[in-house]
Amino acid sequence: MSRRRSIEVPGLEHTHPIPNACRVGQFLMTGGVFGKDPQTGKLAPDIAGQCALMFANIRRVLEIAGATTEDIIKINVWMKNRDDRDHVNREWLAMFPDPHSRPARHTFKDDDQPYGALVSCEVIAVIAN
Repeated sequence: MSRRRSIEVPGLEHTHPIPNACRVGQFLMTGGVFGKDPQTGKLAPDIAGQCALMFANIRRVLEIAGATTEDIIKINVWMKNRDDRDHVNREWLAMFPDPHSRPARHTFKDDDQPYGALVSCEVIAVIAN
């Protein structure tokens, strides 16, 4: 049996043959996490909605993987427009309110987001089980 376990979240499946995340032991890495509504399969129409759904989808992936937001050590974010960073920061502060307990984050500009997204991210976590 493989030590590697693919993490699939209903409603968030990718169009390519890749899982939402992969877990090996304590380590979890996601693929792209988007502001996609798992009920409709569609991206939210604006940056605020996409950011809210992206952070909710981070929680969905973590839950299925057996992790929590406390296990996150870094989030990489790609944005079509860096001027929209306030929307990311709003959700970031809601998810990580304690300034002494936040993961690292790096934000990149990306004019060519998959699926026409305005924002996406990947999460790196170490699960303390």
